[in-house]
Amino acid sequence: MPAAAPRKPRRPLPLLSLLLLVVWLAIGGALGPFAGRLGEVATNDQAAFLPRSAESTRVLEAQESFRQEETLPAIVVWTSADGGPLAPGTVSEANRALAALAGAPGVVGAPSPAVASEDGEALRAVVPLRPGLGDELPAALDRIDTAAGSVAGTDTWLAGPAASQADLSDAFAGIDGILLAVALVTVLVILLLVYRSVLLPLVIIIGAVFALGLACAVVYVLADHGVVRVDGQVQGILSILVIGAATDYALLLAARYREELGARGGADRTAAMRAALRQSAGPVTASAATVGLGLLALLLSDLTNNRALGPVGAIGIACAVLSALTFLPAALVLLGRAAYWPARPKADEAHPVWRRIADFVDRSPRRLWAGCLAALLACAAFSLTLDSKGVPFDEIFVKDAPSVAAQERLTAHFPGGAGNPAVVIADADSAERVRAAAEEVDGVASAAVATTPPPGPTTPLVADGRARVDVTLDDPADSDAAKETVARLRTALHAVPGADALVGGTTAQQYDTRLTAERDRALIVPVVLAIILLILVGLLRSLLLPLLLVATVALNFAATLGVAALVFEHVFGFTGTDAAVPLYGFVFLVALGVDYNIFLMSRVREETVLHGTREGIRRGLVATGGVITSAGVVLAATFAALGVIPLAFLVQIAFIVAFGVLLDTLVVRSLLVPALVRDLGARVWWPGSLRHRP
Repeated sequence: MPAAAPRKPRRPLPLLSLLLLVVWLAIGGALGPFAGRLGEVATNDQAAFLPRSAESTRVLEAQESFRQEETLPAIVVWTSADGGPLAPGTVSEANRALAALAGAPGVVGAPSPAVASEDGEALRAVVPLRPGLGDELPAALDRIDTAAGSVAGTDTWLAGPAASQADLSDAFAGIDGILLAVALVTVLVILLLVYRSVLLPLVIIIGAVFALGLACAVVYVLADHGVVRVDGQVQGILSILVIGAATDYALLLAARYREELGARGGADRTAAMRAALRQSAGPVTASAATVGLGLLALLLSDLTNNRALGPVGAIGIACAVLSALTFLPAALVLLGRAAYWPARPKADEAHPVWRRIADFVDRSPRRLWAGCLAALLACAAFSLTLDSKGVPFDEIFVKDAPSVAAQERLTAHFPGGAGNPAVVIADADSAERVRAAAEEVDGVASAAVATTPPPGPTTPLVADGRARVDVTLDDPADSDAAKETVARLRTALHAVPGADALVGGTTAQQYDTRLTAERDRALIVPVVLAIILLILVGLLRSLLLPLLLVATVALNFAATLGVAALVFEHVFGFTGTDAAVPLYGFVFLVALGVDYNIFLMSRVREETVLHGTREGIRRGLVATGGVITSAGVVLAATFAALGVIPLAFLVQIAFIVAFGVLLDTLVVRSLLVPALVRDLGARVWWPGSLRHRP
């Protein structure tokens, strides 16, 4: 009877993997709660996010010298309950209600007297609130609403910056839990459907959550010490960015590890992970660098909220890649083939669909890239119709918002800019000439020099030799017509000799924000493209191929904007796009979109060394097709989750990034780029040469 073969000794679990797992479990346990605490250091006060060097910002700074406490206006509007003229005595009753608000918590000074509209069907008054009320703002508005609601025979509406800020805070309420839950559930469902594995999706999700907890903890500390700024938009984008990026990087590594395990028959999981890391770390790090440095390029912006997103987003990407290259390898090494259960890793697991796609690319490359190029150019042509001058106030909130309804009532009975005037700061000796010049400007309803408050004699309010003039516009403060009036107002007042007039206020701030956003795009877009080009040149050791890849992702972005222009207008019903959307969309879509080209072409380069350029393209596309497509679907679905926040800005960003990622994944990376590289052949590696080493 033959002797039994000696049993192989069981290898001990790798100590380094155990140590890394313990470290990440500690990070998750200690820092995980910070993912729900960013709201504590976030601000949704839009006045804090103005262009740093704009004229309207200088006006805001100049107002401080008047030693008047900065206020957040709440505009109270009364309309007749039956839709007709207000009853006699309503003005007196409204003023008594307003007088009761003087000295109330959150109210600064005394409310303005109630003013009747010319048609006699409405009243308005301004109640100045203290800025930075935070969670106390809803209670302050409730007190105003209760007092104003005591006026018999009227309906009460609250408009103005205070009401808008309350609605904005309400839109972001619960953002930590809702957005994170939607994103994680979406990713988990997609991974379960695509990979048909029980443990792998859970491991990837846990790694993404650990990365988010670490990122949020770092951002929390920095924001708490005033190093970075966080608002609701930045907070939401950070969650989506980290979950999406961490999942993408994890999928690439997990797919390569499965290949290596299959090639070894499931044995020596540590060696399989070393090989997987050796082949994946470069593309993953390069991909993270494109996104991180692209986000840091936002520091060149003059808009404070853009500058805020840059370092916060880069921190998130750094934590995502750290988790993907440390936690995930440790977990996969400890699990081995069990991570992919009930499937078993095999040496060659390429999906037959990708073999057919690769064969099609190989047979008809020129016809294929020409067709893709024509379709993308046709879509890109519509990008010229995208209106990025800003979102009208009545479209800022996707759902109905009380402040929007109140603004509609205010505009129906008073000049559009009533209660929210343009603020002019000018030389005190020229104040009257400035007021007179302002009233001559087309689109201006009235202008008045600010005076000292009663009970003393009313005299022009002067500080440091400067006076303030309040200019009421005919049109609503957020309208394009009002912004055009501000431009005319500046031209007229800058021409008043010796006045040194500056025009600010809400409308001027929005106008300056739009101009600054246009300037930022002209500066930052070339910088981001240059960063991506340099990274690709270093990774692929070629010049022609990186230029080709940058051109294709830029075309993909233009095509996405073209489709967005049609969808926003004809499907979503938006009449305008937020001024910051094109830049945000560009940074996310181009930086994230080039990731998939990095994953593809780094594998093509690897296969070309072994099999030549033609076969390298085919093998690279077959090997990466499934994992990159699933990564693209996951990232698109993750960004689409931003749509749960009922703000036009985030809905627009969600659509542009989600659609653009899918277009890039399914068309540009799968068809256009492989076909172009196949048609060019070995020339794509110019000025170097990639030698085939069989």
